[in-house]
Parts: sequence; structure tokens; C-alpha cells
Amino acid sequence: MNLKTIGCVLGITILATACDKYKTKVTDTGLKYQIFEHDEEARKAKLGDIMSFHLVLKNGADSTLRDTYKEKTPVKLVLQAPPFKGSFEEGLAMLATGDSAKFFINADTLFAKMMQPLPPMIKKGSEITFTVKVLSVLTSEEFQKQQSEAGVKQKAIDEKVIQEYLTKNNLTAKAQHTASGLYYIDDVVGTGENPSQGDNVKVHYTGKLLDGKVFDSSKNQGKPIDFQVGVGMVIPGWEEGIMLMKKGGKRTLIIPSGLAYGVDGSPGAIPGNSVLLFDVELVDFTKGAKPAAAPTPAPAR
Repeated sequence: MNLKTIGCVLGITILATACDKYKTKVTDTGLKYQIFEHDEEARKAKLGDIMSFHLVLKNGADSTLRDTYKEKTPVKLVLQAPPFKGSFEEGLAMLATGDSAKFFINADTLFAKMMQPLPPMIKKGSEITFTVKVLSVLTSEEFQKQQSEAGVKQKAIDEKVIQEYLTKNNLTAKAQHTASGLYYIDDVVGTGENPSQGDNVKVHYTGKLLDGKVFDSSKNQGKPIDFQVGVGMVIPGWEEGIMLMKKGGKRTLIIPSGLAYGVDGSPGAIPGNSVLLFDVELVDFTKGAKPAAAPTPAPAR
């Protein structure tokens, strides 16, 4: 066999391999998929593992419904057992760190299992495509350790960002702070008692990024929001900041990311690891039911 023939054979082999790599296949359960990248030696996800991946979600007309590359925040998901045959979770279980693939999920089946009607942008009988790039696969213990280490590092970064913001806006002398890293500036102190854990509060607010961009405000709703404070219904920075206020008080909360929306942020509104500003007013509060005390252990005999 001469060199020209060897080259032709090699070229055909490479082409065939490439075509097979992107070929649409179907599992025994009916899941359609394409594999773009796959490493047999890489760590494969198991049930209970936490997967971090980028996702591009499209409807049957190829319109993008979600793109985490643009959001700059990958999905973090605990891998669960497939809820139905041919589900997205079944596809994820096929992948390892660094893998990329596309899965085709029947829209009718998906929304029926979610017990929700088809949205207007998704046609009956169509397929939704999930294009995934796996960034990491971690056990729960590994994930918690990673988050803890990242949190310590981010807290120092946030503190520097807050100090720079206060200096730039001549607010250093006015700002007070707590041990958690929360800063606040009072415009009106208010009167009376502070709300405590379990109390029902009414709060007007405007939430902003440090550049001044407003991402949410109760004023758009025309009334303050009501919630029970100190029981995890709002972000930790709100819990702490509002329980330090008095009725009628107005203040600006400067909340580090660890006390706000953390590394994930809020897709489409708040980037990950964002320090946030909240102008809040404690309009009113009423005493609520206190959390039940832990039972007193019986004396040892």
C-alpha cells in the first residue's frame, strides 16, 4: 500500500469517527442524544453527586429559552434518579467531567410529568433540546468543602469592594457594620423596639447593584412586602439588618454576597458574588409566634 492510499484510508477513518461522534443515538428508554465530547477516564456522575454544568436550552423552533453562558452562572444540580424514561436526568448520568452533549426531550412528556401546561413558546409534540457542558462532578462532602473555602475567600473580596465603595462615595464615617460583614447607613433611626425572630414585618425596599442599577423594588408593586423575619424567608443580610431596625426606620443595607445571593446570584438580574445595596424602610411590625424551644432533656438516672 503506497503513501497516497494510506492517507486516503486514514482520512476516511477519521471522517467516519467524526461522523459517529456527532451521530444522534437513542437509548433503550427512548432518550435521543448526541455526544460531542466524552472522556472514558474522567469522573462520571453518580446519584447524589453535585454536577456543575453550562446549559443552553432551546425549543423546537431553535429559539433559546435559557443560556447559562450569557448568565455567567452555571447550573448546580444534585443528580437524582430519572423521574421518567428518556428524562434529562438520565442523560446527565451518562456524562463525566469535561463531557459535552445534547439531549432531546419530548415537551409533552416533560411538562406532563411536571404537572404544568405547555408554555406558549413550546408547541405540542415538539422536542426541547438540552445542550450541556459538564464543568465538575463532586460528592456532597467535596462540594461543601469547596463552597466553604470559596466563601472565606469571597468574604475578603467583598470587604475590599465595600470599603472601596464607601470611600468613593464619602460614606465611611456614616457606615456601621456587624461581625457578619453586613454594613448599614441609617437615614431615619425610627422609634420603639426592634423586631425579633418570628415577628411579622412590613418593609418597603429598593434593591440595587453597586453601580446603581435597580433590579427590584416594592414601589413597583405599590405596597410594602410582608414576611416573618428571622425564619429564613429572606436573605441573611435582610434578616440581620431588619432586626436591627425600629419602626419607621429607613436605612441602606450594604450586603456582601455571602449574606445575599452568593456565587450563583439571581440569573438575569444579579450576577454571582455581587455585593448589593438595599434601601429599606421598616413600615410596621407585629409580634409573631416564637419558634418552639427545644425540649429539656430528662435528667440522667
